[in-house]
Amino acid sequence: MHRPRALDPQDAYLKIALMSSIDLQPVIIAGGSGTRLWPLSRSTYPKQFLALHGRHSLFQQAALRLHSLAAADIAIGGLCVVCNEDHRFLVLDQLAGMKLPPATLLLEPTGRNTAPAMTLAALDSTQQGRDPVLVVTPADQSIGDEAAFTAALQRAVRAASAGAFVILGVAPDRPETGYGYIRCERTGQGEMKVAKFAEKPDAATAQRYLDDAGYYWNSGMFVVRASVWLKALGRFRADILDATRLAWDGRNVDASFVRPDKALFEAIPSESVDYAVLEKCPDVGEFDIRMVPLAAAWSDLGAWDAVWQVSAKDAAGNATTGDALLSDTRDTLVHATSRLVGVIGLHDVVVVETPDAVLVADRSRSQEVKNIVSQLQQAGRSEPSLHRQVHRPWGWYDSIDSGPRFQVKRIMVKPGASLSLQKHHHRAEHWIVVSGTAEVTNGDHVILLGENQSTYIPLGQVHRLANPGKVPLEIIEVQSGSYLGEDDIVRFEDHYGRG
Repeated sequence: MHRPRALDPQDAYLKIALMSSIDLQPVIIAGGSGTRLWPLSRSTYPKQFLALHGRHSLFQQAALRLHSLAAADIAIGGLCVVCNEDHRFLVLDQLAGMKLPPATLLLEPTGRNTAPAMTLAALDSTQQGRDPVLVVTPADQSIGDEAAFTAALQRAVRAASAGAFVILGVAPDRPETGYGYIRCERTGQGEMKVAKFAEKPDAATAQRYLDDAGYYWNSGMFVVRASVWLKALGRFRADILDATRLAWDGRNVDASFVRPDKALFEAIPSESVDYAVLEKCPDVGEFDIRMVPLAAAWSDLGAWDAVWQVSAKDAAGNATTGDALLSDTRDTLVHATSRLVGVIGLHDVVVVETPDAVLVADRSRSQEVKNIVSQLQQAGRSEPSLHRQVHRPWGWYDSIDSGPRFQVKRIMVKPGASLSLQKHHHRAEHWIVVSGTAEVTNGDHVILLGENQSTYIPLGQVHRLANPGKVPLEIIEVQSGSYLGEDDIVRFEDHYGRG
């Protein structure tokens, strides 16, 4: 009698998945400060929001990649972004005009690592009785082969829809000590059962992993049903699950912003997905942990050396951005943002120029940039957190010059936007319109100013600057007074909910 062929587990996943459309919930975890890409990356404008290669930022690239996962058997919900409260308007600005479905922003009052962040996304996605497949990716990674990425993620989604917990693994091409590793029971092209997870190794161990050929880099991308994640977290770290549920239950919803209870969220233990759950799973056998290989020119852009590796290079191996002139130089990265940078006779170096800071480093030691950032933080300086140009929900300001009792700023206000109704205790301000139209509230008077017109805001006067036009408004602001800090602002009314 003919016996039917036994169904391969991979075929079984696909058969179950194809029986109905898979409900997919894309999740981007957009926390982190990107200190190793200083001075371009700062805590108020970290690397995930920078366009390090191409015209889109890393965050925008991640959003577009997740949207591309739709297929005949995969239905994609609106994007869920877990990010810092302070970056909420950056996220909205970068999503605007991208022709993506409306996004939900889960705002963390403080960073508690990836396990609580992923749990917030799972709790949010299951509110209406759904149990979607979560595709969770960091916001700060680079992918060179979009088609290969889409194929690997779709395969992972189909496996996860049948109950597997899937992680994306990257075959190593060097003995990297900055990544965690995954050991699989076999090698191949499809899903592979995970035997164990390994911590970031020392150099000798990393070389052994590379020689072994059974180890993969942990990409930090996870694909799993929301219910499976919540069950696994409850099994291994019930304290994190319970604490996150409490903060979630106390949430406040404001349009697309969802804020868990601040005090309760700060009490959640800080832990990564790997430490909290994944590293424990292979030992108990309760969960089906699988890995899908990702061969898509992946990089986490964790340091300037990684940026050099993914950048287009000239015949001498140099990668340049901005106004840069190089002579007798090879295998070097030069990133100029505001002025001409000349480099002569350097090899394997990183040069990064911004209006207020310049970094020069041995490319092989670019991970050590975080040491410079630490020194700046210990000295109480602003450079780790703020650029000279500071972004605000209404636009930006650029501190052009300053001295005793004065400061000069260039200010841009987006069309239809306005600053808060405010006053200052310690400074007066002169405003000169450079381009566009300004609507100025100055005490009891409201006036319109055009190009080359100006006004004076006395110390203590209640005032507001708005752009009623359809083109950006630019002004020059000259401040004078005994104290010129940004904390000398008393807000009476604000369209962006700032106190």
